Amino acid sequence: MGCAHPPYRKHATASSPIEVMPVPRRLCLSLAQHLGAPSKSMVKKGDAVLRGQPVGEATGYVSSWVHSPVAGVVKAVEEMPTVSGRTATVIEIEPSGEDRLHESCKPAPDWNSLSAKQLVELVARAGIIGMGGAGFPTHVKLSPPSGKTIDTLIINGAECEPYLTADHRLMVEQAWNIWEGATIIRKILGAKAVKVAVEDNKPDAIEAMQKVMSNADGDADMVVLKTEYPQGAEKQLIYAVTGREVPSGGLPMDVGALVENVATAAAISNAIVAGIPLTRRVVTVTGDCVRTPKNILASMGTTLQDLVDFCGGITREPGKIICGGPMMGIALASLEPGMNKTTSGLVLLAPSDIVSFTSMPCIACGRCVIVCPMRLMPCTLSECIEAENYAAAEANDVMDCIECGSCAFECPAHRPLVQHMKQGKTRVTTMRKAREAKGGSQ
Repeated sequence: MGCAHPPYRKHATASSPIEVMPVPRRLCLSLAQHLGAPSKSMVKKGDAVLRGQPVGEATGYVSSWVHSPVAGVVKAVEEMPTVSGRTATVIEIEPSGEDRLHESCKPAPDWNSLSAKQLVELVARAGIIGMGGAGFPTHVKLSPPSGKTIDTLIINGAECEPYLTADHRLMVEQAWNIWEGATIIRKILGAKAVKVAVEDNKPDAIEAMQKVMSNADGDADMVVLKTEYPQGAEKQLIYAVTGREVPSGGLPMDVGALVENVATAAAISNAIVAGIPLTRRVVTVTGDCVRTPKNILASMGTTLQDLVDFCGGITREPGKIICGGPMMGIALASLEPGMNKTTSGLVLLAPSDIVSFTSMPCIACGRCVIVCPMRLMPCTLSECIEAENYAAAEANDVMDCIECGSCAFECPAHRPLVQHMKQGKTRVTTMRKAREAKGGSQ
């Protein structure tokens, strides 16, 4: 499979211990922090809430609960900008200064005695989603349909995005927490093997994880991977670790594998062993404009501005603000939105890092084909989509694109390849829904 080698630029925070950020003066909790149906607000303006209290109710199977990270008062429930680049219903909470825990926050008595179904229900009620960036509700992934057996669990510590080191530091500092979460997931799935996959540019994380796994039962070991992008993508990781290739249009469960991010594993441990729902996460705040880049344990809903202020503010006006990493993150117009469960990083690029260019016609160099991890032909797909020939784009497997950005990174003609792929996938999805509505596939 293809790969790219962007400058990784992790040095600013790779050795920076996680710092706990005090609760800010206001939190902005989005009810659309996950893939699937947005949560439904359970509170209104003026309501008092406690730390860990459910404030957003899951509205379907593929949805997630949202909890208050603090005790405080609801100041507003209204549409606001979010880190996704879109608006959504947001609950604004003003902390009261107390640290009163909601009565629902109770550790499981002995999780080893619980059934897989009971454990999955606890994961769901804790509002845990995939924290590597996708945001898929974890309880759904942990409930494979009848006939799908998961024999290999992969804990993803690759963190291949440039700049970001939140997962790296989590492995160094909370290795036991991650491993306990992995053990819980293993019990839920009945998986025979557990593989913890880490890129070879994180030797301290590898050492920490190996140490906690030294007395692990059964088939459990480390897999040290080459440092290349996008090594941490689900299908690429499965192939690198097991040699199994997820078929086009298929899911990891089709080859007996399941991938969970290290932060997700830690969150599962916190929820089941400590009884604390997902209300905080580690986020990397970095870039040449940040005075003191840091890895921060912050409350969900903390505004991006407050994160930057905790790092000493900026040294100059940023040329670009990216929520996430520079390859797959979202460029934002301001630091107003609150971070959410999938916010692994905030990168403030200096104006000198921003290169202006004009997109040109494809020069047929083939570089995008070489680096594509999904073995697609981005150049052909791009031309199909420019011509609005979405049937041809579908025939050329545009839906298999993972939007990693490798093609655009390598393109000497500066083609907007990722934007084309996103446009094509949206149109093909619409076409498929229309076909289903007509009762056929033609």
